[in-house]
Amino acid sequence: MMKCVEDGHKIVALAHAHPPEDAAQEELDSYLFQTVGSSAVATIAECMDLPFYLQAITGSAVTQTLDYQLTKDDETEDLFALLSNVKHHHPDVAGVSVGAIFSSYQANRVQHVCDRLGLTMLAYLWQREQVALLREMVDNGVDAILIKVAAFGLGKAELGLTLRQAMPKLISLSEKHGIHACGEGGEFESFTLDCPLFKKRIVIDEVETITHSPDDYSPVLYLKIKKLHTVPK
Repeated sequence: MMKCVEDGHKIVALAHAHPPEDAAQEELDSYLFQTVGSSAVATIAECMDLPFYLQAITGSAVTQTLDYQLTKDDETEDLFALLSNVKHHHPDVAGVSVGAIFSSYQANRVQHVCDRLGLTMLAYLWQREQVALLREMVDNGVDAILIKVAAFGLGKAELGLTLRQAMPKLISLSEKHGIHACGEGGEFESFTLDCPLFKKRIVIDEVETITHSPDDYSPVLYLKIKKLHTVPK
């Protein structure tokens, strides 16, 4: 979104696909969406003072090929429903900002939905070199923490670290083991506490560490955000 604003676009709304209310846990292992941290995303809309639209994820990755064709009960159709709702409330909306860097699977599905709705997909991070991009994010005031880890070399000690704190290790693991420094291969997921677009800053008060998949070498762990508040900037 920062790159969108830099390029002259105006952000008019935020949209989020979330686990259904009866989901056993926050992590859905979705191929398309990040669901860890979903319970706190509304606070980002508060910090940006923007309308916020939600859509429960009821589908799954029915079509798992890189290319996508309209498929009943696929989670891509949840994205279509979400953006259709946004367009209904904001008829003049013209584009969708996405953070895809390397995943053609995700980019192709967002593009498919945008084409159906007459929207332009804005993917300013697409195909960027990830070490340079990680440094750029940190240098430009993106204050985000790791809320999920799922790669060799990352564990409980890295949960809750800021990108700035975790950056040396992420770059080292990228150089030694080829992991994606920005987590584009699912190595980690993050939650933004502050950035230049925020009018308030998020402070996390209480979290719970959840073991999603125990493993001696690369356990899948995530933080469930239980309590937070915002402070003026």
